[in-house]
Amino acid sequence: MSKLNVPDKITNEKLVELYKQMWTIRFFEEKVDQFFAKGKIHGTTHLAVGQEASAAGVCALLEKEDKITSTHRGHGHCIAKGATPDKMMAELFGRTTGYCKGKGGSMHIADVEMGNLGANGIVGGGIPLAVGSALTASMKKLNYVTVCFFGDGATNEGSFHEAVNLAAVWNLPVIFVCENNQYGMSGPVKEMVKIEDIATRAKSYGIPGVVADGNDLIEMMNVTNDALERAKNGEGPTLIEAKTYRWKGHSKSDAKKYRTRDEETEWKEKDPIKRLKELLISESIITEEQAESLRKDALKEIEDAVAFAEEGPMPTKGDLLTDVFA
Repeated sequence: MSKLNVPDKITNEKLVELYKQMWTIRFFEEKVDQFFAKGKIHGTTHLAVGQEASAAGVCALLEKEDKITSTHRGHGHCIAKGATPDKMMAELFGRTTGYCKGKGGSMHIADVEMGNLGANGIVGGGIPLAVGSALTASMKKLNYVTVCFFGDGATNEGSFHEAVNLAAVWNLPVIFVCENNQYGMSGPVKEMVKIEDIATRAKSYGIPGVVADGNDLIEMMNVTNDALERAKNGEGPTLIEAKTYRWKGHSKSDAKKYRTRDEETEWKEKDPIKRLKELLISESIITEEQAESLRKDALKEIEDAVAFAEEGPMPTKGDLLTDVFA
């Protein structure tokens, strides 16, 4: 058990593992960004650089049997729930060695074996699916919780309100995690909703709404732990609003002309990885040298993932309709 104010199951060793995991997420995103710029990966992508603590903090508390639904900005969720970067990178390269045999791409990675029910290219599309998963657990008396990740923009979709209401009425074991990164595409969240905190909307459905610092791994673990206990005790859903910031644009074609460099600099000073590193060093859990070694290990893991992806075979014409249902 760690001496820090963390859930009981989180040890110092787990905190060190999470530090490396957050670097793995960041290096994955940065490498993908580079390959898109070079034209080596096709389609589009949505990167979560700067948002690593929400994915890592939430999923750190989950068991293998627990489920997640993800978003178009979901690479971090996948890694945090146990996906391997090599098969993820192969998927983005369109190789048959990818999670979806190269047919899903960036926005549709799924790893059902690890409880990842899949990312979703539709804004708010994963919310009803998460509630359906939670309903399955309730009706079949299965001991798992479903975590639903979505962005601030999704909270203005009808799917959000309908699904949260149903989950609340039926006390389903689901946790709604809104990653409020301040923008829905180019629209500032302050111009999209009248309230200061999206978590306030939970009151309309009679469930707890919690605002958390989405750049603070420890805080994200603690609020998730509370929500998990509620869900597993049959007390129903929780809405967690993780306030964070995406360093990159909405997608690869976004020049970010709608925000200032001063704003970006201010948020980068709240870098979740840097904050965790400083905490671990101040608590004598790791040294500066160990932190650098973990960073390098994460970078090598991503470089190895790229090599794996590039060596994988492309689909053949015969593969075109395989796994296609309609």
